[in-house]
Amino acid sequence: MPPDSGYGRRWRTPLASRRELCVDGRNARLLRLLRRGRYHSKAVKPATKRGESGGVKIVAQNRAASYNYELLDKLEAGLVLAGTEVKSLREGKGSLREAYAEIRGGEAWLINCHIPEYQPGGPRNHDPLAKRKLLLNRREIERLLVQTQQKGMTVVPLKIYFRDGIAKCELAIARGKKFHDRREDERRKEAKREADEAMYRFRRR
Repeated sequence: MPPDSGYGRRWRTPLASRRELCVDGRNARLLRLLRRGRYHSKAVKPATKRGESGGVKIVAQNRAASYNYELLDKLEAGLVLAGTEVKSLREGKGSLREAYAEIRGGEAWLINCHIPEYQPGGPRNHDPLAKRKLLLNRREIERLLVQTQQKGMTVVPLKIYFRDGIAKCELAIARGKKFHDRREDERRKEAKREADEAMYRFRRR
C-alpha cells in the first residue's frame, strides 16, 4: 500500500475549527457528523423572510396612529376571522387606515378594518368592511372600558400580524393629539433628524 494513500489514517478537523465547533457540549454531535463528511440539518438556521421577526409576520400597520394620537398603553388581542380573510391577510392585503376598536355588549370589536376579498374565494367571500371580534379576557375588556370612558380616550388598532401562524391585533389606549401637539412633535422630529445628519457628517470627516 503506498504511504501517501491515506489508508488507515484518521481524518482530523483543524485545531482552530475544533475550537470553534466545541464552544459547548451541544456542538459535539455536529463535530462528529462533520468528521464523517455529513452535516446536521437542524444546525442550519432557516432564512428569515422579510417582514418576519421571531415568528412574527406583520401584514397591516396603522402608521398614522402615532401622529394623530398619544399612545399610552398597548395590548395584544386575538382575532375571529373567516377563512378567506386569513388567506387575504397572508398575502399582505389589509388596511387599518380608518379602523378603530370599541367595546359593545361586554365584547371588543374591530370596526372599519378593510380586508379585501380573496379572489379564489368565489361566492363564499367575506365582507371587506365587516366588524370583527377581538379576543380579550374579561379583565382586559373591563380595563379598556374604564379607560375609554375618560374624556378624549379611545382604543386604536396599531397593527395586524401573524404570531406563529395565529392572527393577532395590537391595540393601544390612546389620547387624541391637539393641533399644537402635532406641530410640536413635527418640530421635535425635525430637530432630531438635523442632529443625526450633523453627527453623520461629523463622523465622515
